[in-house]
Amino acid sequence: MESNDDNKRVNIQSSSSFRLRSPSLNALRLQRIFDLFDKNGDGFITVDELSQALSRLGLNADLSDLLSTVESYIQPGNTGLNFDDFSSLHKSLDDSFFGGAGDDEEDDDDPSSAAADELDLAEAFKVFDENGDGFISARELQAVLKKLGLPEGGEMERVEKMIVSVDRNKDGRVDFFEFKNMMRTVVIPS
Repeated sequence: MESNDDNKRVNIQSSSSFRLRSPSLNALRLQRIFDLFDKNGDGFITVDELSQALSRLGLNADLSDLLSTVESYIQPGNTGLNFDDFSSLHKSLDDSFFGGAGDDEEDDDDPSSAAADELDLAEAFKVFDENGDGFISARELQAVLKKLGLPEGGEMERVEKMIVSVDRNKDGRVDFFEFKNMMRTVVIPS
């Protein structure tokens, strides 16, 4: 069994997948994560909901440690973290573990920014491409959706429709180019 220090080291080494460098995509992703963790949809993530979500992701946390980390972010009178509290907690963890580099506004014309975005997309693609063949199949997409606890993961027909909606060359799979196009056309609600 790994010690807490080993767990921290593993988490820090995987920092490239912790946050995206694109602030708008990061904000959208954070809202989606909040919504997934808020199982009963009441607008708050309780410590129990957070613990359950982390367990589903394979990140078992001691409930008392989790409570001590989270409780200072819960507003008095609330039953858990609201989205602003969750964002503050995320920012604090980002600052502590990664130096807060995710908050910088990026210049879209900066070549290093474009390269960084490309690396982020490649990391995200690898999460879905479980067998590493360079394509996301319906089965791979379904597996990831199930791990995240999304209802779409329970119905192969819905997963196949998701694939078809971005599969430009009609080969039944999503390649990296199709994945990039899909990610860049995500509309961020204002």
